[in-house]
Amino acid sequence: MNNNKVMNNFFFRSALFGSFIALGIMTACTRSTDPTPRAEKLEDGADNEDRKYITLSATFPDAQGVPGNGGTLVYGLTEAEARDDTKTIDIYKDGYAVRSDRTARVQGSINGNYLYNIQYRGVNGGVFNKFKVEGAGNFIDTGEEINTAAILGQTPRWVKSAEGIGIGVEIQGYSSPIDPEKAENGTQEYVFNRGNIAVAVLDLHNPSLINSTDIVFPLSEEDKKAGYTVDRVDVPVLNEAKTKVFIGCKLMKVNPNKPPVKMVNARTGVEEWVWENDDANIRGTVSLVLDYPSLANPTLIWSTQSKFGNNSLRTMSQYVGTDKHVYQSTGVNIISYPHILRIDRATNTYDNDYLFDLAVALNITSGRVGIKAWTYIQDGKAIVIYDIDSKGGYIALIDLNAKTATKVANDFESQLDFTQFQNIVVAGDNAFIPLTPPSLDGQLYIVNWKTGATQKGVKLKNQSGSYYIGSY
Repeated sequence: MNNNKVMNNFFFRSALFGSFIALGIMTACTRSTDPTPRAEKLEDGADNEDRKYITLSATFPDAQGVPGNGGTLVYGLTEAEARDDTKTIDIYKDGYAVRSDRTARVQGSINGNYLYNIQYRGVNGGVFNKFKVEGAGNFIDTGEEINTAAILGQTPRWVKSAEGIGIGVEIQGYSSPIDPEKAENGTQEYVFNRGNIAVAVLDLHNPSLINSTDIVFPLSEEDKKAGYTVDRVDVPVLNEAKTKVFIGCKLMKVNPNKPPVKMVNARTGVEEWVWENDDANIRGTVSLVLDYPSLANPTLIWSTQSKFGNNSLRTMSQYVGTDKHVYQSTGVNIISYPHILRIDRATNTYDNDYLFDLAVALNITSGRVGIKAWTYIQDGKAIVIYDIDSKGGYIALIDLNAKTATKVANDFESQLDFTQFQNIVVAGDNAFIPLTPPSLDGQLYIVNWKTGATQKGVKLKNQSGSYYIGSY
């Protein structure tokens, strides 16, 4: 890897990002024809007010009819409205469209009074927006717009990494090139180029760039030669002390000792040369660790308790517990797994004596149990939604200390699809989970995490190719 090239790339990104910031500031100060209401001024951008609303989100098809790929709508309910099972809401008619060409990765403030989003794809991909929640379909754009595309590109992977702090990541430039002519005559040698990781840290209270960096992914030479690669990073979380950032990784492995093979790409239908998959011999789950706030000293930590990836898909999968350890679920893109791992608060490495296995806790012995989304609550208690062999949708209350789980029944289990589910809000003693089978009407479920009691709340009107994907 040419270090000068990496540094030049970083300086280019930084300079370009600065120009976007300046442009964003100038744009915010000029008159706009956008009819979206905008707050005149924020005295304090932190969420210091009591919770007023439970916000639900839903997604709809794109122009090609692909379910869930068209964008995201949100709708705010008071808790009394959320609990009212005589009330029906139609988010597709009355909701607010969060700007994004694809499903938005919406994040919420601690008391649900603000939503945050970085637009995904399209000409505005990478643009950060903040919204004040005012109930029903009323959301006020605060006007504090930041364009992160110069650093994170137009398809950013980002989450709220701690209250008031958002972190986005992007990997690019990784490759294990194959020359078709060499592959045909059997002379192709395995060479792997490590990707570069771009990282941007945002102040969510008063939106601005805190820091950014561009680093080479720190695979060792030994791991490179063994065929390891990482093609996606996501869900960065800050530890309790705010001294480390832990970033989930989609780890893959090929067999570099065997020649490449010719296969048909399932997505494109084009025949191409690939290295033989060797994921079965991955030695463990891996996370990328950076110092915070400097974003320096990139290192990898490895788990011996699990081999699954942990980059998730559009849902936060890492939380700081009451005990100050970090708890991390496993899942790669749309495929989820049953493990929750622990990163020790003192060593900032995996606690390789700890493993929570949802399948074991629920005594499910057949099928792949996959944690689709979850929320840590307190004192080891959490709520989880999961599927089995990527089918159905189920709820469980879990105890990470006792390593136990209790299933919570719902009326839609066999019909649900949690593929794009993003967030479960917990307010007081209750978790609020919108449940809608694709294209079918559903209902808000309210689960008391202390007692396990369940209440059916507001009815949820649905439409073709759509479903609800979160609460905030």
